[in-house]
Amino acid sequence: MTSVAPARADVDVVLAHGSIHTSPGGQYSFRVIGSCCRLFDREELPWPCCRLAWRSKEPSWRRVGRRFVADVAARRCPSYVVELLQPGSKPTVTVLTLFSQRLTPGLQEWWYSRGQLSKDPANLLPASMLLATEETPSC
Repeated sequence: MTSVAPARADVDVVLAHGSIHTSPGGQYSFRVIGSCCRLFDREELPWPCCRLAWRSKEPSWRRVGRRFVADVAARRCPSYVVELLQPGSKPTVTVLTLFSQRLTPGLQEWWYSRGQLSKDPANLLPASMLLATEETPSC
């Protein structure tokens, strides 16, 4: 008996600000506020309460390095700040990671890059999207 993993869609574009989409399961809709980088807060690591559970290196309260680091689980998937639009309730702002989609290598480099070019305030969109917007004629 062999199991086949479902194919994931590769994403090469960022969802447009203000666009409305349904959730992958179809339970709710969301309005995109903007793309974001999902960060992991190292200060939220639990206190090591049992040696058997940790087995090797235990987290320390004297952590060295940055407090916020890129979340390894969400690094290959697009994350957005969204406003959840649920019928009968107030719109809720939250961060949504679309784990069913994978970023292409070029888009992943733009999304989670540590390079100096990514820190430039003018670097608002990936190069592939800038080329696409320049090619479309404006009215």
